[in-house]
Amino acid sequence: MLEPHLRTPDASDVDLLRAPVVPDEPPPTRAAVWWIVAAALTVATVVGIYIVTSRRTAQAPAPAARTAANTASDRPLGYNGDRIDLPPLDQTDPLVRNLVKQISSHPTVAAWLTTDRLIRNFVAVVANVAEGPSPAVHLRVLRPAAGFKVSERGAQTTIDPRSYERYDAFAAAAASIDPAGAARLYATLKPSLEEAHRDLGSNISLDRTLEQAIVTLLKTPVVPDPIIVRPEGGTGYAFTDPALEALTPAQKQLLRTGSANVRKIQASLRAIALALGIPAERLPATPVK
Repeated sequence: MLEPHLRTPDASDVDLLRAPVVPDEPPPTRAAVWWIVAAALTVATVVGIYIVTSRRTAQAPAPAARTAANTASDRPLGYNGDRIDLPPLDQTDPLVRNLVKQISSHPTVAAWLTTDRLIRNFVAVVANVAEGPSPAVHLRVLRPAAGFKVSERGAQTTIDPRSYERYDAFAAAAASIDPAGAARLYATLKPSLEEAHRDLGSNISLDRTLEQAIVTLLKTPVVPDPIIVRPEGGTGYAFTDPALEALTPAQKQLLRTGSANVRKIQASLRAIALALGIPAERLPATPVK
């Protein structure tokens, strides 16, 4: 937690979009990884080109490189957060609303900010995605107004492409989030986020839960149309491809947004992951178009 003598600034004083404070030069064993991560972040957030690791050689790294990589894996996620006194967890909604508005003004993000228990809600969504269940129950305010549609193609039932349009705003909201600002916000609110995470009874750290959630969504395949489905349970549909049906509920929910939206959402997640400091080699390779 933060020191008790620190003054609580007005939320408008907290500038999440400013350049992060440059830390002291890291020890020699960490320098190489520090600059690799910094370069990856710059590329990801400025020009949208990401480090792809699927074609790296299988040559074992030198001992110094392994040491640096291990050190990076233990580094807490997020930039140095703003040093503010946080209110009690269940009184953080006004502060969160003010801070999140600084990293995205998209209407879909604004709609989520009208809900309550924002930090607990966010942590529950992250935990659901990391562990497999769909987070939809925590995101009802973002539920599309239009219903799911299918098309009949001969003897096959496929997802109607019009269904994907329901998620265009959601994908645009994800793309609107400033990665560096998101990383700074995560660090600023981390004490409250960790408290909410502990209340869920998790036995792993919040950082690892968040990384696992991001990796899970980045592993969702980008599937071109048509996607064949079959009726199930009287009112629902299942994927006929066993590999797709074996995905977690969270992955299947992302898949139903359509290939174009999956790419947009995954690109935003990858940029945020790099901004948080997750090493690029721990992220799935970017899907080939």
